[in-house]
Formats: sequence, C-alpha cells, structure tokens
Amino acid sequence: MIEISNITKKDGKNNVIRDFSFSAKRQECLGLFGADVTAKTTLFKIIAGSTHPSSGHVNIFGFDTQKHVRQACQTVGYQPSTFGHPTLSVSSLLSFVAALRGFRGADKRKRLDKAIVRLELSPLLKYPISALPSGLKRKVAIAQAILHDPAVLLLDEPYEGLASHQYNKINALIQSLTEEMTVIIATRDCEALVHTCTRGLIVGGGRLVEDASITDLLRSSRHFQAVTLTSQSPLDILALAVLPGVAGIEEDHHHPNTVTVLAMPGHSILPSISALIAKRHWQVNSLKLEPGRLNDVVHQLSQEAPL
Repeated sequence: MIEISNITKKDGKNNVIRDFSFSAKRQECLGLFGADVTAKTTLFKIIAGSTHPSSGHVNIFGFDTQKHVRQACQTVGYQPSTFGHPTLSVSSLLSFVAALRGFRGADKRKRLDKAIVRLELSPLLKYPISALPSGLKRKVAIAQAILHDPAVLLLDEPYEGLASHQYNKINALIQSLTEEMTVIIATRDCEALVHTCTRGLIVGGGRLVEDASITDLLRSSRHFQAVTLTSQSPLDILALAVLPGVAGIEEDHHHPNTVTVLAMPGHSILPSISALIAKRHWQVNSLKLEPGRLNDVVHQLSQEAPL
C-alpha cells in the first residue's frame, strides 16, 4: 500500500502542495486530474524520492521515503513528463538505467528484453533519443520506469505526443501493469482514462479537492444520461425540449445538426427521444447515451478549489 499523509511542499513563501493525503492499494489505477500541472509533477517527484516535502510523510509498502530512501526508491518507477538525453541511443539509455538499478548479466538482458517488447521499441533501439518525436520518447520513458518491476508506477502525461490511435495500446499496457503494481497517472486528458482508472484524484490550488471512483465522478456530470444525436437536417429543438425529464438542450456549433439533450437527475430520456424520432421520421445519423463527461467534472471541481 502507498500512503500519502498531509504532504505540503513550499516554494519560497508559496505552497505548491498543501496538506495532501490519500492512499492506494496494490492493483489500483488512479488518475491524478486537474490543470495544476506543477502540483501534480511535484507530488510525483516527492513520491519518487527525487525531492522532499516540506512536511508530511510518504510510506510505500512499509518504507518511509525520508527514513528508508534506498528501499523506497526501489519500489517506485517514474515516467517524467519531460524525458530525453542529448547523446544516448534508446538501447544505451535503457542499458544504463538497468545497470543503475543494479542488474547484471542474464537478469539485466531479460529485463531489457521484456520492457522493449512491452513498449514495442525494437525498431528504435539504435536511434538517439534526442531524434525521436515526443510520443516515442514517452514510450522509452515508460520502458525505463518498469525495468525493475516497481510496486508503484508513476506516469506523468503518458498520452502527450501520442496519436489518438495509439491511446488504446497505452491503455492496454496500463491495464496489464495494474495487474502487477499500483499505477498513478497524471494527465490533462481525463477522458482517456475513463475505462482504465478506478479512482480519480482531482487537484486544485495545490490541494486534493476530490477523491472518488470514476463512476461517481461521471454520475456527477451534468451530461450523465444525456443524449447526443446528429441528423441529416435541422432538428426541432422545441419538440425535444418539452419532452418529460429534459433539463435543457446544448447545440454543437462545430458540428451542424448535432445537439445534446440534458436529463434531469434520475430521469431516463432516451426512450422518449427515440419515440419522437420514430414519430417525426427524422433521419438520424447517430444517437448516443452519454455516460458523463469527466473533463467537465474535473474542470469544475478544480476551479472551485479554495485558494
């Protein structure tokens, strides 16, 4: 288990992190959400042991990061948000990190091969890291973070620089890693983790403002149980607005003839919308029941955080 207790980190007179506490068990995947990038990265550096808190404690599977520095560091893998080396190739860097972790001979080779295969890095091994695009640098950064099979894995913006079609592969990797360790992911792209994380930690003003399951966060969205539809011709907004249980209509000005019909709490509006479509013979291209929009929830809660 990882336990973060009342962590505060000062930068001069300013608090980067204030009284931050949470815990996580093995095989949990947590999302660290919010626009406060500095607070999230600082928290990761404290957990990884590369910086010390001004007050508070971090305990990782029985090791206090300030009292048992070496043991605690061995339990953590960290993929930083910025990563690279001006001269080393991918192969050289991974070999260097493995040696730094104390691995030699056949054990070192086995660990390198496992990480290389998992991140699909074989075609890149001879390339200098500085020549790689940001998305591939991110994959190398994840590979070096898992070489030693850590108990806790910290991923700082793992999707940044990746093409959208690569998200599924990274999510599949994260899910497989969660079967072995605790995974905490800091990202501004919350929606990417809706089906990957079990909990969301929302940061605002350097504080933890919400710790809840992803399911509960989605249920708190005003788009929970909303219905988004697109038609070939303009829709009758008034006819949709007067249906039972409808709380409002949002028109998508970027996509013609697309609207989202919001539901009042506790109401299911999809059946009545489907009946209206059939009655009016609307030519509907798509009809989607919304599970909620995590980005909106995170934005609202982090902006409401007290200073």
